[in-house]
Amino acid sequence: MHIGNVSFDSPFLLAPLAGVSDSPFRRLAREQGASAVYTEMVSSDGLVRKSRATLEYCRFEPEERPIGIQLFGSDPGVMAAATRVLCELPAEERPDLIDINMGCPVRKVVNRRAGAALLTDLPLIREIVSRMAGVSTVPVTAKIRLGWDGGSQNAVEVAQALEESGARAVAIHARTRAEKFEGHAHWETIAEAKRAVKIPVIGNGDVRTAEDALRLLESTGCDAVMVGRAAFGDPWVFRRARALYERGERLPPPTAAERLAAGLRHLRMMAEAVGPDLAAREMRKHVAWYIKGLPHSARVREQANRTRGVDEMAALLRTYLEELERGGPQAFGGAPGAAAAEGAVAAG
Repeated sequence: MHIGNVSFDSPFLLAPLAGVSDSPFRRLAREQGASAVYTEMVSSDGLVRKSRATLEYCRFEPEERPIGIQLFGSDPGVMAAATRVLCELPAEERPDLIDINMGCPVRKVVNRRAGAALLTDLPLIREIVSRMAGVSTVPVTAKIRLGWDGGSQNAVEVAQALEESGARAVAIHARTRAEKFEGHAHWETIAEAKRAVKIPVIGNGDVRTAEDALRLLESTGCDAVMVGRAAFGDPWVFRRARALYERGERLPPPTAAERLAAGLRHLRMMAEAVGPDLAAREMRKHVAWYIKGLPHSARVREQANRTRGVDEMAALLRTYLEELERGGPQAFGGAPGAAAAEGAVAAG
């Protein structure tokens, strides 16, 4: 697949994920086969003001390319100015794509007429996209939903408006804003949009496994699949999807050792990126995902939420892995293994 002059070596992309798709998470996804990654959504107002915190959201490592920075906002002039800020960055800091968030259902975003609220105003969409595309030196894309609610589904019309206004691709989360993340995704609308436009169409929604990713590709004819929550604690989902797509091979899920090793590495990368104090707090949700479904994971998750720093969290994960590998004492279940783990955490 190509979006403008940007090439992708597989049809499986990591979605922009608010509060999740930080640089370490994106790097792990790329290593496991994601053909591109996106930042979490970035405020266009913050970029125009050159806010230090906003600019930090836009930073990435070379190995993350191709990477898209996702902007949110509703003022065409501000969105164009934010696009110009990104395009005027030094080449090594400039993204490969600029994406527009037209799907976020969160109240504080839609109350600003941004995110999914844009789906209710086609003229505004046209103006935003045309002004951004007019100043951008990289492809401008958008991520949308089916519409605001069941009575106003307009994803096909929005996709056509995006194409006519200069967008180079559209990703469609096959739910309405009203549905948020509930119920079943309506993949048939992705197929309709694919037939209606010539730009690449990227499908999203209800992709929980490698098999789901292939089924979405085959059933809709879309050009690529955007994987979101399925990658939480499981960047290997991209490796499995590629193996199935490229070779018809079904790879096994990661072992407990692989999952905990990735968690430890993610923790180290996070500490390097944001410092040890913030890293320990930010990693709590990631740790919960890495250990989900493993024996006594609820107890370990509780302990991870009480750790006081990176060293304590690392010690907890190492001790947990040792207990799992021994397969002996009831790890973190109140038996001797739990006391050993507590000791390791305290020592850390």
